[in-house]
Amino acid sequence: MLFNKKVFFCIVFIMAINLNAKSLFFPLEEPKNINKEVATLGKELFFDPILSKNNDISCFSCHSNYGADNKSFSIGTNNKIGKINSPSVFNLEKNIAYFWNGRAETLEKQLHGPLFDPSEMASSKELIEERLKNSQKYKELFNVAFKSEPSFANTLKAIAEYEKTLVTLNSKFDKHLRGEVALNESEQKGLNLFISYGCASCHNGLNLGGNSFQKFGAVITPDEFDNEIWADRFAFTNDIEDKEVYKVPSLRNVEKTAPYFHSGNVVLLKTAIYMMAYHNVGVILKEDEVQYIEDFLKTLTGEIPETFKKEQ
Repeated sequence: MLFNKKVFFCIVFIMAINLNAKSLFFPLEEPKNINKEVATLGKELFFDPILSKNNDISCFSCHSNYGADNKSFSIGTNNKIGKINSPSVFNLEKNIAYFWNGRAETLEKQLHGPLFDPSEMASSKELIEERLKNSQKYKELFNVAFKSEPSFANTLKAIAEYEKTLVTLNSKFDKHLRGEVALNESEQKGLNLFISYGCASCHNGLNLGGNSFQKFGAVITPDEFDNEIWADRFAFTNDIEDKEVYKVPSLRNVEKTAPYFHSGNVVLLKTAIYMMAYHNVGVILKEDEVQYIEDFLKTLTGEIPETFKKEQ
């Protein structure tokens, strides 16, 4: 067989990219050490509007679309509109922190936000405890899970335990990382570009994001965003270096979780790809490059967790 130098170097390049990919990204695994009774209680609470002031919205109300919301801003109790785009509740456990500005260090602390925010559930610790203690269903579930009566602290623990089960396994990319399937030509080109243009410098690790904080518009500040509207990391740390800095979002299931960014004002994934390349990497992508990267990003869509289905 004749030696084809061009084909040989193409194969070597793809092998190098794939080896590099396996050092940058890691497949999701089944959640471990879940307390089934506590998670079962947490699921009941997640889907129940009993936690909201007016008994009109649940956690699921703002996280029904692959764990995110399909609106720019979620609608809370009394039809109040939220202030920032709702991130997905899928694959949360390994994140560096919670909320766009990372002001909550744990899942339990994160829950204070939606439960108490006037534009979300507008509830209180006292109201939640009173309602749960007056519910025979919840008295029984808390007794099974914690051997105690309902309490606000254990409510947080239960929902956090349930959220740990919300892992979107078996995406095509995870199967690729495990050596089970190959990416097609367009997906592979997208992965190559994603790495070579530096997208993976922020979007890496288990969730391809969620593990660092970066300035929105690190290279070229976007004119179309007024970042004074949204609470950036500066609002939490009061460090001037954190102006316009937000947690890097996970790219898992990104094709399913539009609209994009903390502003929720970008509907198309192609637009989000082009903008991020321009503003955060300083690259003007060609039309075919945007398509390749989009095709790669679609391989990050995993299976909806069984525990996210209401009938479970």
